[in-house]
Amino acid sequence: MKQRQLSTPVTIAIISLIFFAWGGMTSLNDVLIPHLKAVFAMNYAQTMLIQFTFFGAYFLMSLPSGAIVSRIGYKSSIVIGLLTAAVGAAMFYPAARLPSYAVFLAALFVLASGITLLQVAANPYISLLGNPATSHSRLNLAQALNSLGTTVFPFFIGPLILSGAVLGADQLAAMAPEAVAAYKTTQAQSVQVPYLLLAGGLLAMAALVLLLRIPSLREATDAGDTLHHHTYRETLQHSHLRWGVLAIFLYVGAEVSIGSFLINYMAQPDIGGLSEATASRYLVYYWGGAMVGRFIGAALMTVIDARKLLALFAVVAAALLATTMGTHGNIAMWSVLAIGLFNSIMFPTIFASAIEGMGPLTGKASSLLVMAIVGGALVPMLQGGLADRIGIQAAFAVPLACYAYIAWYGMRGSRVAEHLGQPAGAAIAHPRH
Repeated sequence: MKQRQLSTPVTIAIISLIFFAWGGMTSLNDVLIPHLKAVFAMNYAQTMLIQFTFFGAYFLMSLPSGAIVSRIGYKSSIVIGLLTAAVGAAMFYPAARLPSYAVFLAALFVLASGITLLQVAANPYISLLGNPATSHSRLNLAQALNSLGTTVFPFFIGPLILSGAVLGADQLAAMAPEAVAAYKTTQAQSVQVPYLLLAGGLLAMAALVLLLRIPSLREATDAGDTLHHHTYRETLQHSHLRWGVLAIFLYVGAEVSIGSFLINYMAQPDIGGLSEATASRYLVYYWGGAMVGRFIGAALMTVIDARKLLALFAVVAAALLATTMGTHGNIAMWSVLAIGLFNSIMFPTIFASAIEGMGPLTGKASSLLVMAIVGGALVPMLQGGLADRIGIQAAFAVPLACYAYIAWYGMRGSRVAEHLGQPAGAAIAHPRH
């Protein structure tokens, strides 16, 4: 006898839990950065290989992930994404046991590859469930839970990873070689239990999705224009999409760069003077602000054009960065943490603006936008190299420039031309998102 499928609300709850999990795992990179920097005695540029590897997977694996979804459907792709992420989390155990920075990076790449497949499969899947008229509400709920994950994971799991005292270069130099080796091994192994627990949780979610009768929606994966073959070159002829790809690149880069340096920044004596473990708890304000701002932004968009609100939020974020660069103490610390509140609406607003009016090209446009998440790999590397030369505080000039571009995109670059032959400066009116 064929088993009855689960109801749509139950299915939405299960998929929303996955959004929560991958948001949390992504934000843990901000905890790994100061931890592995101390374990392997690296400079900031070397440490930013963590974000380079993690977000580089988005660039390399987004198109293969799209091919997987097209071939086997949403449900099976979500299961494979969870299993892949679980393997990556489990790889932290041998990486810490060695310990080996190269194996840590390999584990991060596998973990991020699984999350990339989840991004490609779960976002459209949850929007296709239930009444099409409420698809935006369902996706906003899932994104809010994603932000909740980025908020609570560093708060509860971060102190476990940063449980030991982080010693400076002078302290390590004064220790015997055997003591230094023992210290680094102990520090590296503090990630084993948290990531093994994460691997177990991912396996449990994969089993849940696999065993329960949630809709596969495989029939919805080939809903494009089958009569014409569209190319990526044709897609990029739309200026608002082209500028939108760059805006996603710079936004993700700015958000990740700021988050990556927060713990080390707040630990500086003239900023917060906090221990790394204590500073990790303050990440809740950065990522939690993004969650709160998403609800506030959604309400504001009922009375303010989404693009103007995007530009306004980008200007405020740039002003907060300028404030933290020019001050010290609590003002410098809280001004940079407050940026999370204004990051909130940027990704979905840029994404929605960039795919507007794309019709049958929407699928290819979305793939290009997902690939642009590689900004989270490259921009932190740039800021890391700059921080090694002029310090973390002055290096915030990198994300400040990113927000300046996003402000321009909200005001000008996101305008949709009536047709491909229309000049880039011409535009038509846009509805609010």
